[in-house]
Amino acid sequence: HVQLVESGGGSVQAGGSLKLSCSGPLASFRRAGWFRQAPGKVREAVAAVYVGGSGYSYAHSVKGRFTISLDNAKTTLSLLMDNLESDDTAMYYCATSNSWSMEALDPGIYTVWGQGTQVTVS
Repeated sequence: HVQLVESGGGSVQAGGSLKLSCSGPLASFRRAGWFRQAPGKVREAVAAVYVGGSGYSYAHSVKGRFTISLDNAKTTLSLLMDNLESDDTAMYYCATSNSWSMEALDPGIYTVWGQGTQVTVS
């Protein structure tokens, strides 16, 4: 049973930064990504990476502020979030996929999900 464990969430003032981490056997998958869900809203993609290469995808709302990265051992997926805004408040999840789909930011292609870590921006 594959487990993904997120950490690094917390509360921060607008304009601040946070770094999220997700630990797990990421090398077993084709893609890994970060998603978020705010109360009353649908889950949306934040950023994704192609585990076997260097392809990165970002949601328009976070491009230029967030950076996704994967360590060389492919066991930790990170999300550095700078210049945080109140609209970034949500539960953040990491997820992995073995889909061949080119839609890297489609939550529907991700099959393994972590439990989430809360990010609150005030």
